[in-house]
Amino acid sequence: MEVAEGNGSASTKRRIHRDREQFEEDRRLQANNREFNATFGYPDNTIKTSKYSVFNFLPLNLFEQFQRLANAYFLLLLCLQLIPQISSLAWYSTVVPLVVVLSITAVKDAIDDLKRHESDNQVNNRPVLLLVDGRVEEDKWMNVQVGDIIKLENNHSVTADVLLLSSSEPYSLTYIETTELDGETNLKVKQAISVTSKMEDNLELLSAFDGKVSCEPPNNKLDKFTGILMYKEDKFLLDHDKLLLRGCTIRNTDWCYGLVIYTGPDTKLMQNSGKSTFKRTHIDHLMNVFVIWIFLFLGSMCFVLAIGHGIWERKKGYYFQTFLPWEEYASSSLVSAILIFWSYFIILNTVVPISLYVSVEIIRLGNSYYINWDQKMFYAPRNIPAQARTTTLNEELGQVKYVFSDKTGTLTQNIMIFNKCSINGKFYGAVYDKNGQRVEISEKTEKVDFSYNKLADPKFSFYDKTLVEAVKTSDYWVHLFFLSLSVCHTVMSEERVEETAVNIAYSCNIFDEEMDGVFVVEGKDAETLLKELRSARNRMKPESLLNTDPVNISLTKTKKPFRIPEEEPNGNYGLIINGYSMAYALEGNLELELLRTACMCKAVVWCRMTPLQKAQVVDLVKRYKKVVTLAIGDGANDVGMIKAAHIGVGVRGREGAQAVLSSDFTLPQFHYLQRLLLVHGRWSYNRMCKFLSYFFYKNFAFTLVHFWYAFFNGFSAQTIYDNWFITFYNLVYTALPVLSLSLFDQDVDDMCSLRFPELYEPGQDNLHFNRKEFVKCLLHGVYSSLMLFLVPMKTICNSMRSDGKDISDYQSFSMMVQTSLLCVVTMQIALETTYWTVVSHLFTWGSLGFSFCTIFFLYSDGLCQMFPNVFGFLGVARNTLNQPQAWLSVTLSVALCMLPVIGYKFIKPLVWPVGMDKALFRIRQCMKHPLPPPARAKVKAMGSRRSAYAFSHKQGFGALITSGKTVKSKSA
Repeated sequence: MEVAEGNGSASTKRRIHRDREQFEEDRRLQANNREFNATFGYPDNTIKTSKYSVFNFLPLNLFEQFQRLANAYFLLLLCLQLIPQISSLAWYSTVVPLVVVLSITAVKDAIDDLKRHESDNQVNNRPVLLLVDGRVEEDKWMNVQVGDIIKLENNHSVTADVLLLSSSEPYSLTYIETTELDGETNLKVKQAISVTSKMEDNLELLSAFDGKVSCEPPNNKLDKFTGILMYKEDKFLLDHDKLLLRGCTIRNTDWCYGLVIYTGPDTKLMQNSGKSTFKRTHIDHLMNVFVIWIFLFLGSMCFVLAIGHGIWERKKGYYFQTFLPWEEYASSSLVSAILIFWSYFIILNTVVPISLYVSVEIIRLGNSYYINWDQKMFYAPRNIPAQARTTTLNEELGQVKYVFSDKTGTLTQNIMIFNKCSINGKFYGAVYDKNGQRVEISEKTEKVDFSYNKLADPKFSFYDKTLVEAVKTSDYWVHLFFLSLSVCHTVMSEERVEETAVNIAYSCNIFDEEMDGVFVVEGKDAETLLKELRSARNRMKPESLLNTDPVNISLTKTKKPFRIPEEEPNGNYGLIINGYSMAYALEGNLELELLRTACMCKAVVWCRMTPLQKAQVVDLVKRYKKVVTLAIGDGANDVGMIKAAHIGVGVRGREGAQAVLSSDFTLPQFHYLQRLLLVHGRWSYNRMCKFLSYFFYKNFAFTLVHFWYAFFNGFSAQTIYDNWFITFYNLVYTALPVLSLSLFDQDVDDMCSLRFPELYEPGQDNLHFNRKEFVKCLLHGVYSSLMLFLVPMKTICNSMRSDGKDISDYQSFSMMVQTSLLCVVTMQIALETTYWTVVSHLFTWGSLGFSFCTIFFLYSDGLCQMFPNVFGFLGVARNTLNQPQAWLSVTLSVALCMLPVIGYKFIKPLVWPVGMDKALFRIRQCMKHPLPPPARAKVKAMGSRRSAYAFSHKQGFGALITSGKTVKSKSA
């Protein structure tokens, strides 16, 4: 609003004086005066999302990598190995894996950051027309500074947040499109103040303009701006209608000039982007917990073995010094035990797998490419694929329990199709046969012929001829209806906003006709709101209001509960609440009431919420439910919600790209979310769980053999394996089979995943990999390691070769244990694989064959003779594996390790079946006896329950949200 021109009233002057006092500590700038503005240290217009530079990449990346507990642990381990008194392994057994892991991660980080640099450069180097010394010169976006005057032309993006000075349109109007900011496609109008609009495009006047602006500091409020312009001893109030925001696009305006107010990170667009946080999956947090458990387990084993060594040295070692004297630094059995503790700490280090994290990153990267390559999520009309913008959240897609979706433009696509209407109480849009019976509209239904109208769109399809006849006969009400639609910017019925939300919810299948009730919460104060929420809960679950309710008891004991349990209502309900009520509902004393009521409902519709409120609702569920949340939207007003959720999905529609740029995954259509979750999410989760279970198992089985061996070698920290076998076990011998399982395995195909959504439930409750499953892996590994040690030892004990020579030596025993281990872990992964491909066979069996070839090479005569200090197992592979005792040992080891697992997998679905087992049984039955295709639902007659739509949106895809088995389970 313009406040004053020349001398204003006394009240106006007093108001300006108060405003000036208010803004004294806020932003100040002067047009065309860079020296003055530079004194305030305002940032330039450069956008920087990259993390590294050429100079800081190596130190910063290494610093970040060593913040991972496992990497720091192996660095410590390497330092310990450099101490000769406790080093029991060659240094390269740790250096080689550590360097490989760090290098792969560094390359991946560098590639990701290069993409961010390219994106930054593309934005920062866009051209802009800048007023310099009375001339308009082309410059780059990044060189624009606060106080500059820039020229914007039609269809150009606004460079920064600028105060509109003048434009080519009458009354200095400027039309802008704000899809990048709020997802709205309709044009908005801005108007310059009259004192500057008179300058028009006169470069001399614009260059001489020296007005001073005092305004609010940078903030994220898209619809608010206050400030004062001081020019020619007059003062003018500035508001949001005079500010062009970065991200807007100039439309239907040849040119306009603006004064730059906010630049770069200070612009409202960037302020709304919020601070990007590194999202970690629930499995990541669980892995860190398990790694700590493993550290404690490792320390316990080392402590037990150190005690055993101290006892052995005191009782036997002291008297055995004639043959095996103590080292000079071991003055007593206690000192020797302390040193042995650290020696075993080095030997047993492989119980914490160094290649775990890099393997996880490779698996996630591969599963991300599956999303990018999925042709069933490719939208051909606009040539847009689905895209995984992050590679760290794939398995989280298989654990989503709550979905938060924007309504307009996301559920409804912002595509309007004229399907039906009600005019003066008469309904148009249905088709009837000769007998007056309503028929279903299909491709065979005859369309209305619009050939009489030369302006008709040939792509438009309509089937009710009575509406066209009413137009031809000049029906008054029909003509008035279409006239209103033609000339009005917005057509609204007299319904309340909540009733409109009900219509949207039903049209998008969020609510359905079978629901037991829909509650509308519209309280305008905290007391009324509390009554409405408790009234809804009283109907859904009356006992939830009693003091004896378990949740109420826990809330009484703890004001801020760690987790609110799920509550089961007595039916299917819906909830509608507006943004005004949300302002009270999100307060501390009401937020738990809101959460409990909302989570009992099958679906909740929030009306007219601010971007901040959207993010607050997501954060509320995250804090108290401890489940995986997903937010999906298409505009900049959804950015806060997208960033707050565990998973953010941006719909790449017609509403701009701000939501997409802030998202973790992008989809061209909302209904692809179903495939993203039920197919890719479930597959990724299952694969990751199988990978982790197998990975921990194979390292337990590999490492714990040392523990059993210690009881037979005087706890002397002697390794049972060759050093090169320890080095290559995770990096070479077992790397490809586990990647094959993690990248190609699938228990059912994509069609079954969609048809049987109950298969998604285990991921929501994290049933496939949790503390219980980890303990199972540990016990399985302990048993396998014991068999791998005892069977070879008993097989070759006091045995001889066919030529009479003894084969019960250390190296032959080591070779037999190594061979048995490789065969057992290969058979184990073969048992876990449910979907075999050529690549799976090649990786699994080919890797086993390659392992034997590598072992024969490392133990070959030539290599051992050239480097006797590095390769000490001369001819062991050849001399051991040609003995029948060796293969008897391998066969017995494999049998004893695998038979219990096979028995458990066979008996468990029969004796203790879970929901997934039942679903898999139904799938197998369907494959034997295919079901007929589902019949199409009959069209229901029009009821009077809901008010009619003049226009209806295209069919929505809200059914995914209301499906209790795809997103929010029944128990939820």
